[in-house]
Amino acid sequence: MAGVRADRADAVKRQEKRATLDQPDRSANKKNWRRVVRLPTSYPLATCLVFVLVVSLFFLAFPGVDVWVSSLFYKEPKGFYLRNYAFFKQIRDLGSFAVVAVVVWLLAHLLLKLARPERPSYVPPGVTLFLLSTLIAGPLLLVNIILKNNWGRPRPVMVDVFGGDSPYVEVWRITDYCQTNCSFVSGETASAFWLMALALVVPRRFRVATAIVTGLYAALLSFNRILFGGHFLSDVLLSMGLTLMVVVIGYRLFILHPPDWLANERLEGGLTRIGERLHGRRRSDA
Repeated sequence: MAGVRADRADAVKRQEKRATLDQPDRSANKKNWRRVVRLPTSYPLATCLVFVLVVSLFFLAFPGVDVWVSSLFYKEPKGFYLRNYAFFKQIRDLGSFAVVAVVVWLLAHLLLKLARPERPSYVPPGVTLFLLSTLIAGPLLLVNIILKNNWGRPRPVMVDVFGGDSPYVEVWRITDYCQTNCSFVSGETASAFWLMALALVVPRRFRVATAIVTGLYAALLSFNRILFGGHFLSDVLLSMGLTLMVVVIGYRLFILHPPDWLANERLEGGLTRIGERLHGRRRSDA
């Protein structure tokens, strides 16, 4: 009996030693996984660049994926039949409304500051500049003016596979099959994902919730464009990556590391002086 107990005690000790030796490995693995998970937030610009590159290479290597995804929502003779459903039409209408509402809200607070220059801005002018400049640089200039009006990629509804007259065109290939407001890349996706910039400037306790809500909304609206035959999957994904890249650059320039002349205090003081001058002119005119 004594020998059996001794053997059991030795076995228990060996197991404890193995557990002790395994603990550092497990903790090291956890740390490595945490580092991997934090990479997108630690290097957001690099993450966006890699995302755009990987998506581009994938669809250049496998262009059939674009056609296959769009074909899931196409049936003869109705075509892209889900575009006739009122629910999906309302989702698309909400996209424009949300962006317009944010712009109006920002401009209204800017005018309020000019009307009451002695009061501090409710929305910091650096935040207003960040949001409006990224909206102009990303969805408006890069996506709608440069890419959509110059790359000439036919929309799915224009492609011969789905009853149109044009061939399927790969991503980043410039053609003349479409003259303006073409498929590459999605403008509505760009505007929708621009709304995620709000998550960077709202109070910290609301940032996660804002990112989740705007992200889900943008994903739903982007999926809606595929259902309608307005864009290919690659249009949506690349539009998302390019827009978020512009947002990241703008956030660094206007919020994290602004030059002295774009510092929030300088902008606030400039708005105050403009408002005071406007008030002075009104009084002199009176």
